[in-house]
Amino acid sequence: MTALQDEIERRGTGIFELVDKHPEPLFSKAGLYQRLMALSMRDEQFKVQLFRFVDVLPSLHMSSEIIEHLNEYFSDNGFGSLVNSGVRLARVVPWVSGPILRWNVSGMAHQFIAGRNPDSVMATLRKRRAQKIGFTVDLLGEAVVSEQDANEYAARYMDLLEKLAQETKDWTDPLGKNSELFPVVNLSVKLSALYSQMNPADPDDAIAHLAPKLRPLLRQARELGAFINFDMESYAHKNTTLELFKTILMEDEFKAWPHVGIVIQAYLRDSEADLRDLIEWGRKRGTRFAVRLVKGAYWDYETTKSLQNGWDCPVFSQKPQSDANFETLTRLLLENESIVTAAFGSHNVRSIAYAQAFADELGLDRSRFEFQLLYGMAGPIKRALVEMGYRVREYCPVGELLPGMAYLVRRLLENTSNEGFLRAKFAENVSAKELLRDPRELIKLNGARPMKSQSTITTQNEHPQGSSAIDTAPDDVYRNSPLVNFVYKDSQDKMRSALREARQRFGEKYPLVIGGEKVWTEELTPSVNPSAPDEIVGYGSEAGIPEAERAVKAAREAFAKWSRTSVEERARLLERTADILERRRYELSAVEVFEVGKPWNEADADIREAIDFCRFYAEQMRRLGRPKLTQRVPGEESYHHYWARGVAFVIAPWNFPIAILCGMASAGVVTGNTVIMKPSEQSIVCAAMLMQVFEEAGVPPGVLNFLSGHGSVIGAHLVDHKDVDLIAFTGSREVGLKIWESAGITRPGQRELKRVICEMGGKNAMIVDSDADVGEAIGYSIYSAFGYQGQKCSALSRLILLEENYDRVMERLIPAAASLRVGNPEEPG
Repeated sequence: MTALQDEIERRGTGIFELVDKHPEPLFSKAGLYQRLMALSMRDEQFKVQLFRFVDVLPSLHMSSEIIEHLNEYFSDNGFGSLVNSGVRLARVVPWVSGPILRWNVSGMAHQFIAGRNPDSVMATLRKRRAQKIGFTVDLLGEAVVSEQDANEYAARYMDLLEKLAQETKDWTDPLGKNSELFPVVNLSVKLSALYSQMNPADPDDAIAHLAPKLRPLLRQARELGAFINFDMESYAHKNTTLELFKTILMEDEFKAWPHVGIVIQAYLRDSEADLRDLIEWGRKRGTRFAVRLVKGAYWDYETTKSLQNGWDCPVFSQKPQSDANFETLTRLLLENESIVTAAFGSHNVRSIAYAQAFADELGLDRSRFEFQLLYGMAGPIKRALVEMGYRVREYCPVGELLPGMAYLVRRLLENTSNEGFLRAKFAENVSAKELLRDPRELIKLNGARPMKSQSTITTQNEHPQGSSAIDTAPDDVYRNSPLVNFVYKDSQDKMRSALREARQRFGEKYPLVIGGEKVWTEELTPSVNPSAPDEIVGYGSEAGIPEAERAVKAAREAFAKWSRTSVEERARLLERTADILERRRYELSAVEVFEVGKPWNEADADIREAIDFCRFYAEQMRRLGRPKLTQRVPGEESYHHYWARGVAFVIAPWNFPIAILCGMASAGVVTGNTVIMKPSEQSIVCAAMLMQVFEEAGVPPGVLNFLSGHGSVIGAHLVDHKDVDLIAFTGSREVGLKIWESAGITRPGQRELKRVICEMGGKNAMIVDSDADVGEAIGYSIYSAFGYQGQKCSALSRLILLEENYDRVMERLIPAAASLRVGNPEEPG
């Protein structure tokens, strides 16, 4: 055991001894609340239901609604007599039980939320001052969905700052020593509250909009002698937050101001690199700044988001890894104390003792750093630290109950987490020796086992169906290809480079491809950039009736051999195609940006969908291509077998120029059919490049043929053609119905009835119920309706509101729509 570990254990034991002098339960409020929290730690399913109910409760306005949700979440779920009796009683007297439930949840919230507004929070802060505990105040609020919301938030921050300064003008630092490093007034600011259009792919835009809103707040804080801390939120906004912090504080008026800080989250894998970069920046700036070091509060969100999108997870998979990294960063902060003031935000006594021990080893006075803990949590630890002579500051959120629900649920999750320190100490009485173990030892013991999720909480209003659990997907389920993560500068740079290269190819001409040969025609169809109609992205050779006939002949001739080609060979063709699409991903995305006006993320998603079509269809064809014995009859062998149909004519729209065209064409090819693919006249270049990809993958001549031209000419001709066996169409209802009608006519010489697959337009709706989270509903509505300018069949076109929530939705929806950034999709965001 090292000397440092000995000192950590000595100091940690000392903290525990002080804590045990004034013991208190994990949940300080007694009665029903404490019993429910205890039950939630024993029963994970109950915890899920309880926290979902807590999340939705503030949006329920009538007792009958409260009882309805109570019954839906808890009835007949086997949660024991306490819960069952409560549910039955609530049904009998809803006019009494509804207000009581709301009162209990309000009490739960008040344990973690310091006040409803600046006036009410002062009573809390005065009590803490008497206990020699400082404060940093944070504003809770509804999700910012418009610039109107953002401006109101900025005004609230300014009002709060001025109120705190006025009310505390006679206050002094509890320790006195080195008080110039720690202003009494400390305000934490969330950047996402100040700009509604933050996009991780465009940090420059975010900085351009956020800096003008931050400067008045920073000036006022400097004038009042206050401290401003830049809070850190989800990983998507991390790089923007860091860049803004460094940019604005290098400006002449703030360069010499030391009373500003930023958060570093130790559960992030790249947090050490970020902290080293900050320290290097601070030395170049030449002025002290502060860092609040925390573990991180969005582990479940980050892991789920990464799994959904196929990204490398930015957070550590094991909690001991985060704890160990916290100690690494603690060491780094204290070693650079000459330029950075450290605030250690943790309830973990091991983490606290490590900071104390290492600071002592370096000879640092304990008054030159501080510990920050959350309001409503770890009271005995705060008292112990104050008694030991350390500076303690409490993170005090201020806000109304409804917008504070997300914060409340995060705190409840932290308290009841299987791996949480507070639960281990105050609820499960784990020994001090175990709690003070070196986290690196625990990583070795755990090996590669992933960290347990702190919860399986779903979002508000995802109501369960009865008591049955949702089945998990089998191990052989298809895994989608990852999306490009434009959070990273490397991804942004690759996309910008691809856009520059695509622009250099403007005006190129693209041939038809028939029977493996490039065919040029006298007529060329220009494809223009819809964002700049004077720019021609490229020209496509225009096919006429002769070229259409030639394509049918080539496809018919190739069918005999291709339909007998092995399933494995056809599947491998699609997999090679997917690999090439992956390699040329940025190039193809850039062309989509120019030719059909897709924003970066939408263009990338289109290429990703094409990749998935190829790989998924290859997998499925291997499954479907094996003959299946249908029955066992003596003397018979009865098998079910899929046979290719013939020549397929694929007609694709412009709005998903590669994904849909690739999906329909690859399905036809892998099932043994030969295909003639015709793109929309507005997306000829994208289609021509897709044809290049298939050719590079080795598609045999005649198996896939590319025709560009007018639908009224070659489209109508091929729909009616006797040798076309199958038509796959995606587009408008009007054209789809005409195809359906025309294909139903049997032509002379036609071998069999045509098969038609038509995907036509939709009128998608969203229903916003009375218990909906309005901020989430508006955010998703705006994204669905206006993402990619609404140019997709899945775009929201009907928003259905209940009469009782019409006004509150509309008063936020209209400003949210008005705040949308409108511009050239060549620019990110």
